[in-house]
Amino acid sequence: MGYCLQPFSRACGRGYCVSVLELSRVVDAIEGVVAPEERALLVGHREIFSRLKNQSDDGRLPGGILLHGPRGVGKATLAFALARHVLETTSDETPLRIKEQIAMGVHPNVLVLRIAPRDPKAFYTRIRIEEVRGLVHKLHQTRGRAGSRICIVDSIDDCTAPAANALLKVLEEPPADTHFMLISHRPGKLLPTIRSRCQAQVFRPLDEVDMTRVLKESGAGAEQVRQALALAGGRPRRALEALSMAENDVLQSLTDWLQSPDTGSVIEQMNIAETLAVRKNVMASGFAREILRDWIANETRAAVADTQGTASRGRGRLASANLLWEKANALFDDADSFNLDARQTLLSLLDAIKSHVQNTSASTITDNPE
Repeated sequence: MGYCLQPFSRACGRGYCVSVLELSRVVDAIEGVVAPEERALLVGHREIFSRLKNQSDDGRLPGGILLHGPRGVGKATLAFALARHVLETTSDETPLRIKEQIAMGVHPNVLVLRIAPRDPKAFYTRIRIEEVRGLVHKLHQTRGRAGSRICIVDSIDDCTAPAANALLKVLEEPPADTHFMLISHRPGKLLPTIRSRCQAQVFRPLDEVDMTRVLKESGAGAEQVRQALALAGGRPRRALEALSMAENDVLQSLTDWLQSPDTGSVIEQMNIAETLAVRKNVMASGFAREILRDWIANETRAAVADTQGTASRGRGRLASANLLWEKANALFDDADSFNLDARQTLLSLLDAIKSHVQNTSASTITDNPE
């Protein structure tokens, strides 16, 4: 959630250059929602922030920090909050000036890497090596202000393989007084060498008290808060997306279908997939992906617990759930990489979920679900 890459200069790609103000466009921004760099207060994750703050105050802040956890729980918000604290304690500027410049994306000691605009109407799909090279070039220049430098990569998951390898080289020998904060929603897919060079901080979903606070700050009414909390799963971004899609009931239809996929009709599946595939429902489609991934993750955890009971059933259910997780990620990755039909992608995954539930029910499970 938030603004785009390289607030320190101009981003150029294939002849198109954008100014700092144009970088306020971002591929996953939610209209009317404050960006992480602009948010004044950090809600939740108190232990993580306190731990990193103390390390910074003691001069022990690592050169590489991996902030990982579910998408939309506040990792970027914490990264910018920590950046403000580091600069307040290492530079000669006032906290207000630091806060204002970071919020505007113009502080020379805070470098942010995100997916870049391709042209005035579209974005690239990944963080390219060209953007990383621009970052490295900036790091080799004399810093613009006194104090430490902070580089926030939001997210490292978006990097192409060449871009990730280029970042790895910088992490192996980071410049003096420079701290990298890598945000990841799927750390298992990162290069092991990147993970090994970072101190990992694990983020969890927020509790209901903190979630309610976030939603009330947005001006939502009591009933809107209740509905958003039901869909959010402890993720502020998801809750805010739910508020912005208050009139869109396809997500509720998907949630209802997931209560008993094995008995859902083909017509229900087709209606859900077709509605989500419509271009105007692009935000709802992204939200639906998170709901589906959460369902599979919860099913996997339930299968692990099941192995403690009926061993045969549990092993088969777990193997099937693991395959389902891999299939979901492969379908979404292929759809994004090759611009495949969104409707067919969703139908394929809904069919797979339905087959998984039917094949792993208590009456049909065997040691080998295949």
